[in-house]
Amino acid sequence: MTSVRKQRVMMVPAPAQGHVKPLMLFAQKLAQHGFRITFVYTEYDLKRILSAMSDDDHKSIGSDKNIELVSIPDGLCPEDDRSVENLTKAILENLPVEIEKLIATINGNTAIGQRSKSSTSNDKISCVIFDAYLGVSMEVAAKLGIEGVVFCPSSAAILAHSMNLPNLICDGILNDYDGTPTQKQIIQLSSGMPGLDTSWLPWKFDDLASQKIVFQLFLKVGQALKAAQWCLCNTTYDIESVALSSFPNFLPIGPLMTNKINNPLDISGSQFWAEDSSCLSWLDQHKSRSVIYVAFGSITVHEQQQFHELARGLELTGRPFLWVVRPGFISNDEQENRFDPYEFLGNNNNVRKIVNWAPQQKVLSHPSIACFVTHCGWNSTMEGLSNGVPFLCWPYFADQFLDKDYICNVWKIGMGFEPDENGIITSEEVKNKVDKLLNDVDIRKRSLEFKEMTMESIAKNGPSSKNLNNFVKWLDTL
Repeated sequence: MTSVRKQRVMMVPAPAQGHVKPLMLFAQKLAQHGFRITFVYTEYDLKRILSAMSDDDHKSIGSDKNIELVSIPDGLCPEDDRSVENLTKAILENLPVEIEKLIATINGNTAIGQRSKSSTSNDKISCVIFDAYLGVSMEVAAKLGIEGVVFCPSSAAILAHSMNLPNLICDGILNDYDGTPTQKQIIQLSSGMPGLDTSWLPWKFDDLASQKIVFQLFLKVGQALKAAQWCLCNTTYDIESVALSSFPNFLPIGPLMTNKINNPLDISGSQFWAEDSSCLSWLDQHKSRSVIYVAFGSITVHEQQQFHELARGLELTGRPFLWVVRPGFISNDEQENRFDPYEFLGNNNNVRKIVNWAPQQKVLSHPSIACFVTHCGWNSTMEGLSNGVPFLCWPYFADQFLDKDYICNVWKIGMGFEPDENGIITSEEVKNKVDKLLNDVDIRKRSLEFKEMTMESIAKNGPSSKNLNNFVKWLDTL
């Protein structure tokens, strides 16, 4: 790492697991170039992350003098429901104000927590890198005369669709009040890009008041993209060539991955639940490409009946499986009779392993993994791609349906599940799709080709590496 004392950069993710992780990965890349990072969580999220850290994680964070963890209030009380709609409302109403206060505190030479700042100019924030879904905060950077940069933790395709929203409203395809479609259709911006199905719009909620709030957030994303000089994306030219060529200011720097090969855990400071690395030694006991990995991210909720069907389907395959069942994954309508997945499936053994949370990047790079049953979040999609793992797609909400379209129809490296007439994905469907996927030689071949392409992107002279280096040079000029 360089010894030159460089500028201080503030990085602000949206308050969600899938947003914190890629931005922390990016923070570590910049820290390796000598920049000092002020990484901003909400108070609620930082408390969760610190409690989930291992002792080694705490030491790792503490030893990195170039990354400082700070927090701001999100405007909600500790006991409040932090649903997507409530957090979105908080983002729109409270976070810009709190971010402005924090920047003023730092640049005004006031102590943060227990750490004080010197009066040197490069101790002040010279640039703020905002999560694209905090686009409303770009106005704060402009107001304070600080460079504002947008970082996208999701696909470039969803950014393209966000920028197209004013056109859809103007053409009468979407209601300008809450984003409700006027008719059922698939919105296709260009051949080679995934289509946006109006039945599964990213801001779609049963409650129209909630939908309106989230729709406003997506409108703000599009406005921020137009205002930003830089829009850095966790993607590559090869996998999103059409979306990236259509919007030249979208610059891919992905896939963002940790360099800590020997660490059994994923990146410090990015996980809301404690990672269970015992699954790695469990995977060591299995043959190459024999284990089904099942993980649905940080927000997906399944009813008990659906959980039962998935569990039975996995058993029917006759294959070993590793399943991430985080707290809150199973809907419990009757709190006094909580469902215990461990009791239902039986104890961990050589055939099955259940963990609350896994070091996913390490899991997907393990040679025993045969396929990935996923909700199609963008982080999971990029991690699966980077390791040549075929997908079985089970999207839950937001841009996950767009990602599924990429996986199944554009890249052709996975398959989707088909629900029955009651909306349930049955055990037979699970078994049949697993068997079909793992017997598809073409999907396996394409998956390995995509792995090679993504790894070439972040090689020394790869296009993503060049984009990152150009951004670093620009930061150096501030």
